[in-house]
Amino acid sequence: MKMVIAIIQPEKLDSVKQSLFNSEIHKMTISRVKGCGQQRGYEESYRGQVHRVNLLDKIRIEIAVNDEFVEPTIMAIVKAAKSGNIGDGKIFVMPLERCIRIRTDETGSAAIG
Repeated sequence: MKMVIAIIQPEKLDSVKQSLFNSEIHKMTISRVKGCGQQRGYEESYRGQVHRVNLLDKIRIEIAVNDEFVEPTIMAIVKAAKSGNIGDGKIFVMPLERCIRIRTDETGSAAIG
């Protein structure tokens, strides 16, 4: 079992979700987050004052998958999120130690599927 975490541009969310659905990956958690990376933000002028904005809006997608779904999940995200520009995002894959489905008390791979 793995936890796949993707940080993507907000405008790519719909296409990433559709790409995941097309790959038979339907269970995910999505959060709005702020972050900075190579983009280093931008400058904005407001009422004559210049402000440096270095925390940009991003979307965080968390998907718990069984091992056979790790690569399809990664490929679906990359296919839909990639624009070729700085700031496209990152994908992190981490071991998932334990998973329990609350409703049925199932554990492990059965709880994810």
